[in-house]
Amino acid sequence: MLDEGRRRAERGTDVVVAFVECHRRRYTEAKCEGLEILPRARRTYRGVQFEEMDLDAVLARRPEVALVDELPHSNVPGGRHAKRWQDIEELLAAGIDVVSAVNIQHLESLNDVVEKITRVPQRETVPDDMVRRAHQIELVDMSAEALRRRMAHGNIYAPEKVDAALANYFRVGNLTALRELALLWLAGRVDEALQNYRSEHGIDRVWEARERVVVALSGGPEGDTIIRRAARIADRSHAPHPGGTGETPLTGGDLLTVHIARSDGLAAGASSAALARQRTLVESLGGSYHSVVGADIPTSLLEFARAENATQLVIGSSSRGRLERFVTGRGIGETVVAMSGDIDVHMVSHERAGRGRLLPSRRRTLPTSRLIAGPVAGLVLPVALTFLLDHMRGSLNLTSEALLFLLAVVGVACVGGVVSALVASVTASLLLNYWFIPPVGRFTLTTLNSVLATVVFAVVAGTVAAVVDRSLRLSRRSVRATAEAETLSSLAGSIVRGDQAVPALLERTRETFGMDSAELVDEPVADGPAVTGGAEGSGGPVVQVPVAHDAYLVLRGRVLSASDRRVLTAFAAHVTAAVERARLVEAAAEIEPVKAADRMRTALLAAVSHDLRTPLAAGWAAVSSLRSRDVDFSDEDRDELLATAEESMSRLNRLIENLLDMSRLQAGALTLSLRATALQEVLPTALESLPADGPAIDVQSQAYGPAVMADPPLLERVVANLLSNAARYSPRGESVLLTASALADRVEFRVIDRGPGLPAADRETAFAPFQRMGDTDNTTGVGLGLALARGLTEAMAGNLTPEDTPGGGLTMVLSLPAAEPRELVGLVEPGADEWRDR
Repeated sequence: MLDEGRRRAERGTDVVVAFVECHRRRYTEAKCEGLEILPRARRTYRGVQFEEMDLDAVLARRPEVALVDELPHSNVPGGRHAKRWQDIEELLAAGIDVVSAVNIQHLESLNDVVEKITRVPQRETVPDDMVRRAHQIELVDMSAEALRRRMAHGNIYAPEKVDAALANYFRVGNLTALRELALLWLAGRVDEALQNYRSEHGIDRVWEARERVVVALSGGPEGDTIIRRAARIADRSHAPHPGGTGETPLTGGDLLTVHIARSDGLAAGASSAALARQRTLVESLGGSYHSVVGADIPTSLLEFARAENATQLVIGSSSRGRLERFVTGRGIGETVVAMSGDIDVHMVSHERAGRGRLLPSRRRTLPTSRLIAGPVAGLVLPVALTFLLDHMRGSLNLTSEALLFLLAVVGVACVGGVVSALVASVTASLLLNYWFIPPVGRFTLTTLNSVLATVVFAVVAGTVAAVVDRSLRLSRRSVRATAEAETLSSLAGSIVRGDQAVPALLERTRETFGMDSAELVDEPVADGPAVTGGAEGSGGPVVQVPVAHDAYLVLRGRVLSASDRRVLTAFAAHVTAAVERARLVEAAAEIEPVKAADRMRTALLAAVSHDLRTPLAAGWAAVSSLRSRDVDFSDEDRDELLATAEESMSRLNRLIENLLDMSRLQAGALTLSLRATALQEVLPTALESLPADGPAIDVQSQAYGPAVMADPPLLERVVANLLSNAARYSPRGESVLLTASALADRVEFRVIDRGPGLPAADRETAFAPFQRMGDTDNTTGVGLGLALARGLTEAMAGNLTPEDTPGGGLTMVLSLPAAEPRELVGLVEPGADEWRDR
């Protein structure tokens, strides 16, 4: 931002620095030299004085360009606007151009994504629209490693904040993810600008700035094959890079799938279940799914492809047979190829190609009452109309009488469908012929008029009946599809509502299908068929579906139709997933206490072999010396030997207590005493166990703030072991740093040394018992400290991981669950100077 300001100033533009926060960075301060810096406004809030941009001063100065830092900044109360971006809007409205800066994590649309990645909520955000309206957006890009080097060199934060920043927010993973978000966001804005330019200039030709592959889905079973083929086409458009699990995500060009739904509702062969499955497939491949309504499928498909600036279009080969193609002429595929222009069209063969469409299932589309009333009306209504017209003979001519009979036939067709319409047309034509067409009183089919009347009645009645029947079929299909979609949507909601997913699914299944009961059983019901049928059992017909290798979903109450069984299959799949999830959760809950006990047992038993030898040897030597008659000890020597023996016995006593606790733990009679524990509660004891001639322990002030859920004696031993290990390898004159930070629902303690560090390949080995760096010096123990520390940490639901110290050395990160705020009452925070003195 400052470089841009200097460039414009050198070109003669009137540029001022309205607000720039240098954070005492000497390189940033140097960039401001030579630019006019406007004075800041000072505001007092809650007794503290803050500096803000003086909006009125900038407006009064009226420069051509103002440099305003920290776009998402929240202003101190007292100004005209709550946010700095609102100040900038006022400057723009006054005709002042603004150059500003914003980090990607502060964009409102990415706020939740950034929090998931970094686990740090962003309180200050700026609307995306504010940034999109900029005339020019420049991405300041840098690799994560380069940014961390700038941090380590002190170019960003003060030296005392560097270690904590590198270990928290400025991790390589966080920075890499934020960098990718920035690149993708800017790429989207560039693409948006390109689309706007094409729209403003009426450009409908395809510009191959980026490969975009559009896949046409008909809703048939061949869609899966077409999608995977299109994904491979798109993937070859660019060099691949690693990513994802399961289905290989798209790494090349854009993949878009579209289903064209006929605006008249006549979507032949489209299966909502197949479309839902194909949507899941394409999204797993990194593509997007679209649904478009259009009167003409080829035209709508190409309009969508051109609107998306697609370069390639993938469609399936025609499923029509030879006879159907001969009768109906050119199909959708041939039409799309002829109209595609500069879009490449791929015709993908599949197993249904050329086999013709599957015959639709024969379903009754009218209720029973109408099926009965229709033929009856077809016989009765023409007879009643004949009696009426006979009494009115002479007042109406033959044309009017024929039209009234035709109206009766249409009415019957609307009521009873095709069969009723045929019955009515035959009855009406015969009555009209006998009673009203000369010669009256005789059936005459020899004249042209009589034959024409009969044919017209039959054609009109059949046409109207077919239209009514098809309309009803489409209406019911639409209602059925809507009901199925709502049912499955509700089903998906019930799965994610909580831990009671299986009971919720069973109740939802029972309600959806109107059954008397729904349950999970371990064995299939006797003589009960699978989902393809039903059997009479206690409580009514039984329908059962296998949902796992030893579990079955059993419904009682009624026999399900074929369409209901199809939806039940989807329910069964979700029940299967819920059952497996419940089993895994239950298994994990059962195993966790065993794992905790095993970790505790392993750690404590290992401590016996490590710590027992030294106090036994020291105590034995002290007592043996005191009992010796060959040496005459002075009072001072005797006191020293007695102190040695006492210290050795005290260490042995602690070991025996650990063994007793281990025995109780194995017997299930001992549980961890987890409670809110602050560092100041365990640190004094931990420091006392360190040698007096060791390096200084620098405890940062923030280390005593966050409290954790831990067992205080175990936490004390973990901290002591970590400090002892760091002190052992710290160079002479270098202190060991102890700090802490809260991160979401956990607290991380960091023990930082400037020693030789630990190669990445040896980090896990360092946590194995009896391991020390180089295995050359055993005078200070046999290297069990880290193994014991990790075992005790994991027993308290924590984890212990090593990291490189920026500039050289090793940082041990101890992560434990944070204590709830209500559990912190009574914790006392000593001053930072007091801890440094310790």
